[in-house]
Amino acid sequence: MGENQAVLEAALAAQREGRAAALAIVVETQGSVPREAGSKMLVWPDGQIVGTVGGGQMEALVIAEAQAAMHDGQCRMFTYNLADLESGDPGVCGGTVKVYVEPLMPPPTVLVIGCGHVGKAVAELAKWLGYRVIVCDDRPGYATPEHIPGMDGYVEAAPEELVTRVTITSFTYVVAVTRGLSVDETLLPALLKTPAPYIGLIGSRRRWALTVETLQAQGVSQTDLERVHAPIGLSIGAETPKEIAVSILAEIIQVQRGGSGESLRWSPPLKQVVQSGQ
Repeated sequence: MGENQAVLEAALAAQREGRAAALAIVVETQGSVPREAGSKMLVWPDGQIVGTVGGGQMEALVIAEAQAAMHDGQCRMFTYNLADLESGDPGVCGGTVKVYVEPLMPPPTVLVIGCGHVGKAVAELAKWLGYRVIVCDDRPGYATPEHIPGMDGYVEAAPEELVTRVTITSFTYVVAVTRGLSVDETLLPALLKTPAPYIGLIGSRRRWALTVETLQAQGVSQTDLERVHAPIGLSIGAETPKEIAVSILAEIIQVQRGGSGESLRWSPPLKQVVQSGQ
């Protein structure tokens, strides 16, 4: 496998696995330089790399910029002079190198916990909407390709083990459509330690009130409890599993995009029509 192919394969793997990375590409060179235009390097959050854009101090600077790009999500373009180390240049080749750095942020992922009727509907709708979808259940035969085909990951694990089996990032939207209080009380403390921007829990208000009492007794803070969307979803009068899935995904999109959840209906001012002779 060639170097550029290895870089691109690593970038695709990062997207499939929901991992952050940054792609650095030499886009223009002048004079004597270590790598030609088109050379590529993938940078992981910990600074490890696949490929190279030239090594040495210049590459160290590119790695630092790539890590900053992963932090703020912004692309960058830099020109490096490789003329004189004593004057602060990152090299002595004599030429100049222009490098483009693009963060490859993890694709938004919907993590469905509980693969009953509603969980299955949520997973299928989320996949149709373009999310990366991982399904989880502690019961054999539920989180499987046979039960829910076409998902990106399948995990069979007890609630307390889930966060050690699935990487939950700030791009992971958690849908807990579980089947009882005992599961919720075991699952939520671990979920609340993750950076997930959305944690939704299915159930009635009474079920959530009872869960809150138990979690508070375990020492879970009010601030953490307020992160949970419970009961889950927007109020659209949903009844069937597919309708409930629509209400849940609508709430996820609202959180992701920063929407208000209000109706877009608008009534323009009515113009009074006056006809002559009337």
